[in-house]
Amino acid sequence: MKTKLTTYLSTLLLGAALVATSIPATASAADVKPYTLKTCVVSGNELGSMGKVVTKTYEGQEVKFCCKPCIKKFDANPAKYLSKLK
Repeated sequence: MKTKLTTYLSTLLLGAALVATSIPATASAADVKPYTLKTCVVSGNELGSMGKVVTKTYEGQEVKFCCKPCIKKFDANPAKYLSKLK
């Protein structure tokens, strides 16, 4: 009885793992539009001038920031900043 239960649970977990790996990601690296500016889209500061560059993907567009506080400003009005990338 214990062996059957172990076999059943193992099969169930294996099946779940196979299903999980077959689900496509929402956006692969190939689908993301690259960030083309050398400055922060929010502050205009040169990327890297404030430390490590922070990268975020927003609706298929890679966006780079000079610091974490700029992400909050971006999130408040993404359309304003995304227009700079076109």
